[in-house]
Amino acid sequence: MDNTNQRKALINSEIALFLRGLIIGKVLTIIVIGGLLWWFLKPNLPRTSVNSSTAQNGKSVSNYVSNNNESNNGSTFQTVADVPPDSFNYGGSTAWASIRQLVDSQIQSDRPELQLHYVNPVNGSPGSSSGIRMLLDGKIDFAQSSRPLTGEEQATAKERGFTLEQRLVGRDGIAVVVNPSLNVPGLTVDQLQQIYLGKITNWNQVGGPNLPITAFSQRPEDADTVIFPSNSDLKGQALGSSVQYVYSATEAVRQLSKTPGGVYYASARSVVFQCSVKALPLGQTSGQLITPYREPMVPLEQCPRQRNQLNTEAIKNGSYPMIANLFVIIKQNKGQEQQIGNAYANLLLTDQGQKAIEHAGFVGVP
Repeated sequence: MDNTNQRKALINSEIALFLRGLIIGKVLTIIVIGGLLWWFLKPNLPRTSVNSSTAQNGKSVSNYVSNNNESNNGSTFQTVADVPPDSFNYGGSTAWASIRQLVDSQIQSDRPELQLHYVNPVNGSPGSSSGIRMLLDGKIDFAQSSRPLTGEEQATAKERGFTLEQRLVGRDGIAVVVNPSLNVPGLTVDQLQQIYLGKITNWNQVGGPNLPITAFSQRPEDADTVIFPSNSDLKGQALGSSVQYVYSATEAVRQLSKTPGGVYYASARSVVFQCSVKALPLGQTSGQLITPYREPMVPLEQCPRQRNQLNTEAIKNGSYPMIANLFVIIKQNKGQEQQIGNAYANLLLTDQGQKAIEHAGFVGVP
């Protein structure tokens, strides 16, 4: 009798375990089916670019631009019409280096039918002036410039049976850099010009130490940027006899690092980030000095772990006193040069192009 009761108890226990397992199995099945239904029926959430923060730091602009297009309803490289499917040569401003590296490569990725090749001048150093000369001479198809066209360049084009158009696509500042050891509060635009005309020769004349000034510059015929605007009374004046000429901004920065009294001016995008030089505040008057970098200045000992960043806000609102406009120079000859020049400018003026220019370190145009 006891054995019979034990068998009944064992059977009841097994039945209870079976029912409990059956209930748990059904619950798990419902959860799995519900999860699958939610996955397939869920709303499409916007995708965010994992590269955007990297692009902000200047490390991967191409990825930023490409991924950003997924949620950008504005104009893109793909929407530009009349892009000629061919290979073209271009040249000009060294200040455009980051655009050529980051923006132009993305253009060619999105528009593989277009191939662009940067060409250095045979004689002289690369820059806005040499690029425009090469365009006039028929050696390239369009030019990149960090300054406006001169009357002489327009006249030369007219003599050769065509005209030149300058298409504004971005903005940069002109920064003045010195040796990091030099203690000077800043310069006015007039003081900078007088230094390069050879009329101010010692830093004690502008509030600095008793130290001779060594001014470095590209040769005027190859200059990338200009400090004597075309509407200035100083336009066309010869630089001082003591000015030392350099091939490029890279050479100038190297010379400044070992010249305590040295000074150089160039595209702010080219020199503000450098660790071996110091950018000076600049102003129309000594009481209105504006830094080309975002304050506070990064101490030399923290560079390159941290680098000074361009004061884009001051360039954008016009408070910074020396602005360099970025132009695509287009040969108006009703030929293929005009077509590619127009197409390249149109690509840079798309929403995608303007964002890419800003992430390359410049300021877009309104």
